[in-house]
Amino acid sequence: MKFSQRLGITPVKDKIQIDSIDVDLLNSLWSVFLERFVKIMPNSSLGNFMNKLWFNFFKRPIDTLSIYSDGSISEDYVRKVLRSYFYDTKTQWYEIYDFLEFSAKFDPSNFIESINIILERENSAYRFVNSQLVQITSQLEIDEIEEAILKSDKFSSVKIHLNTALNFLSDRKKPDYRNSIKESISAVESICKIFTGNDKATLGEALKKLEQSYELHPALKKSFTSLYGYTSDDAGIRHALTENDRRIDFHEAKFILVTCSAFTNFLMSKM
Repeated sequence: MKFSQRLGITPVKDKIQIDSIDVDLLNSLWSVFLERFVKIMPNSSLGNFMNKLWFNFFKRPIDTLSIYSDGSISEDYVRKVLRSYFYDTKTQWYEIYDFLEFSAKFDPSNFIESINIILERENSAYRFVNSQLVQITSQLEIDEIEEAILKSDKFSSVKIHLNTALNFLSDRKKPDYRNSIKESISAVESICKIFTGNDKATLGEALKKLEQSYELHPALKKSFTSLYGYTSDDAGIRHALTENDRRIDFHEAKFILVTCSAFTNFLMSKM
């Protein structure tokens, strides 16, 4: 906190930016993109990035991109073109995030980490999670989801379900919270089948195996049992998820994704 803010001379920024990007955030995002992306990327790689950006993101005629015959491109030209897009008053806040998400696929060193630092500092509601921008602010929740996806590399079914749940949750234009929850639950079911070695195993059966092999703390057992109640057919969650009048919001879908990721991490740690 600044000296002037501690003295109450200037206001402390406390409003989370959900559907907007203020000047401070915009300037900071541009600076990070310039310093941690454009300036550190080899010229040939920068040319490849601009080529793909032009064709796949902007969808502009490729012959309007000034690129050299060897595939390289002028850094000054890139800075000028992309700065005009960033600061164009017609560019919407979500288009800035779309742009950053597209750029993150090229994975320059520390780019995502640097962007997340700015998003936190400027009170953005979004953070990068597994190369996607998600409306989530807790680092613990981010770590839980990313760890589950990373650890599940050798369990393709689990990884697919978690990634799909994250995709449904992070879609800024048309989020699908209902299907995000379904995929989160499916990830738990998949890891339970792997953990028990039974293709028909349920979460309840996985809990029985856990009890037989490990001494579970009562509170931990209770939380797992509650998750079992939520995911089981008898508890009605699947029926509720098929009813259009059952409103499911972002917070419920995020909670289930984080919870299912945490349980998946726990089971994988016991395998």
